[in-house]
Amino acid sequence: MPPQPRRRLLVLALAAVVAAAACTDSSTLPETTSAVNEDASQSDTTCADVIDVVVSREASGTYRFDVTVRSADAGQEKYADLWQVRAPDGTVLGERVLTHPHVDEQPFTRSQSGISIPDSITVASVVARDTVAGFCGEAFEVAIR
Repeated sequence: MPPQPRRRLLVLALAAVVAAAACTDSSTLPETTSAVNEDASQSDTTCADVIDVVVSREASGTYRFDVTVRSADAGQEKYADLWQVRAPDGTVLGERVLTHPHVDEQPFTRSQSGISIPDSITVASVVARDTVAGFCGEAFEVAIR
C-alpha cells in the first residue's frame, strides 16, 4: 500500500531537515541557521548553540563580543572549536578559535576584541561550530550600536 500524500510530504520535509543539519560547509548554510534548529535546541546535544552574546563598542571603533556557547563537548574528539560573527548576508565579520574542549565548563563564555563592523550593519548573527557536527546549532542575533 503506497504512503498517503501527507505522510510522504512529512517524510520529505524531515529528510530535508536532517540533510541540512548534517551540513558542515558554512558556505552552503542559509543566512541564519537558527530557523533549522529552533525547536530542537534544548534536546539536540550534537550541535554547539550560541545562547548569549554581549557586544561592547571599543574606543577604537571596533567591537568586543562576549559569546556564551552550550555544547556537548566530549574531549578532544568532539567539542565547540569556533564561533563567528556574521553579517545578515552571511559574510564573516570576525571569529574566535576555541583550541580545547570545555567538558566541565558548560555553558562557557569566551571573548574577542577588535572586530570591525561596517556602519551599515545594525544586526549580526553569532554561530558556533562543533568539530564533528559543524555549524548546525542555534544562532544568536544581536543588535549592533
